[in-house]
Amino acid sequence: MMETGSNYIGKRIDMLELCSIASGSSGNCICVGSDEEHLLIDAGISGKRIENGLNSIDLTSRDMSGILITHEHNDHIAGLGVMARRYGLPIYATAGTIDAIQNTSSVGKIDEALFHEIKPEEPFTIGELTITPISISHDAADPVAYRIRSGGRSFAVVTDLGTYDEALIEKLKGLDALLLEANHDLHMLETGIYPYPLKRRIMGEKGHLSNESSGQLLCELLHDGFGTVMLGHLSKENNYEELAYEAVRLEITMGDNPYKAEDFPMYVAKRDAVSPVIRMNE
Repeated sequence: MMETGSNYIGKRIDMLELCSIASGSSGNCICVGSDEEHLLIDAGISGKRIENGLNSIDLTSRDMSGILITHEHNDHIAGLGVMARRYGLPIYATAGTIDAIQNTSSVGKIDEALFHEIKPEEPFTIGELTITPISISHDAADPVAYRIRSGGRSFAVVTDLGTYDEALIEKLKGLDALLLEANHDLHMLETGIYPYPLKRRIMGEKGHLSNESSGQLLCELLHDGFGTVMLGHLSKENNYEELAYEAVRLEITMGDNPYKAEDFPMYVAKRDAVSPVIRMNE
């Protein structure tokens, strides 16, 4: 059975936290931060859904210090224009992503002063949070994942990548928690209704991680101090929660590593519901 829990995992003391407001092929928005600072990673759902999701964990959009954008695809920026205009939130993204957003008519006009250019592999700080954008392989202008650190704790949000290599593994080592893409089941995708070119795109090196690939990457990152895994960005048509959960667990248990699936709490982020809040003690 999948792990379930209350709204909060861990005690309420100074720490990092990670919560999925929505995660899936139809829209993504993650809330991350600490007791002092909170950020959104992506705004791919409506402003109303974002606000309602934040309210459910005792936060509001006005509590956010900014929005980190991974890339310009609609399921990551659909609500960005509304959030930026309504709350004046700073937007952090790579130069290629900023240019792509500004040329996306559906987002609407956003004040250029709200955009803050970041560069892959160059850490920057927002309050007490140190954020490192990490280049990933996806069919977007200049996509990144994010690693976030405060004090001695760190986690990463890594979705929308078609492949990984040793360089990415090195940049993700030593995490305390991870939200990792498990987008599709290969058999469901291969036999499903998607047209052939779309299937090839998803399975390609600039597409999305399958359940099996997600589990294999996770095997490379586990260590004795690892905390919680949250699987995210599941395809609505080519995956489902129980399948992703069991497939990734099987890769861990059968993989060439000293760990078993039951050694680490694992959750699956839902596309239409707020996840438990993962809290990491300092």
